[in-house]
Amino acid sequence: MAVLGPASLRDPSWKKLTPEELENQYSPSRWVVRLGPEEALRTYSEMGVQATARARATRRSQLHVPYGAGEAEKVDLYFPEEVSEAVPVFLFLHGGYWQSGSKDESAFMVSPLTAWGVAVAIVGYDIAPKGTLDLMVNQVARSVAFVQKRYPSNQGIYLCGHSAGAHLAAMMLLTDWTKHGVTPNLKAFFLVSGVYDLEPLLHTSQNAPLQLTLEDALRNSPQQQLAATAGWQPAGPACRVLVILGQHDSPEFHRQSQEFYQTLCRGGWTASLEELQDVDHFEIVENLAREDDALTQMILKTIFQKL
Repeated sequence: MAVLGPASLRDPSWKKLTPEELENQYSPSRWVVRLGPEEALRTYSEMGVQATARARATRRSQLHVPYGAGEAEKVDLYFPEEVSEAVPVFLFLHGGYWQSGSKDESAFMVSPLTAWGVAVAIVGYDIAPKGTLDLMVNQVARSVAFVQKRYPSNQGIYLCGHSAGAHLAAMMLLTDWTKHGVTPNLKAFFLVSGVYDLEPLLHTSQNAPLQLTLEDALRNSPQQQLAATAGWQPAGPACRVLVILGQHDSPEFHRQSQEFYQTLCRGGWTASLEELQDVDHFEIVENLAREDDALTQMILKTIFQKL
């Protein structure tokens, strides 16, 4: 007899939405209250480019370091002033619905984190249509393994992803690290404004470059996979998972975060759900350039309480 999952997975509420409503719910720029949708996207990209230029100009770094043979399989490494391999590493995965964005416009958090002695690794991966979702998940796993092998004395890898990057980070909760020949020293996950069940996206324009089938979507949905594999904790029970979203993320993004948090709790993970006030899907990452930002402070407190 088949074992039924949680009611939310058997009869998901998103199926009651019209195609137009789904398109609206899964278009984050339409929910920005401070700017129009196009201006919000343009501002986010411009701020990312500027933050990355500042980080490269003012921080010690090693740029475009290959973690694999593929053209996009490179990572930018930024270091604190004090030279040491025994540092915590904050590894960041950019968003862009798996079809836009890059590591070259994602270094928002470099200045405040390196000032506190944290190394930052920003990962590149093949976006659609060149990259498939299966490839992206594999690339991220290999980038994490690369950082662990390169810095075996690290004081913890803190994996953070935004939007599509949060999905890719969440997929690392399911990774069998023996296939990569290393057990990464994962201490915490920061999953920021993510999508964890991909099935609704099959019915939106976001799937045009991805070309996901239902099988692809289910295989790459951490919500579905973790619900079916309760007790699977390759990262270790001490690893924290912070599911984070902005007040002005759409209701569907709120639902996804809440249900994924509940799935983590049922699976025995040490998880928390954090809603940051007065920020939207883009501000939540833009503000990481500031040390006094709520999410920056959450990251620093999580890292240094564990050292």
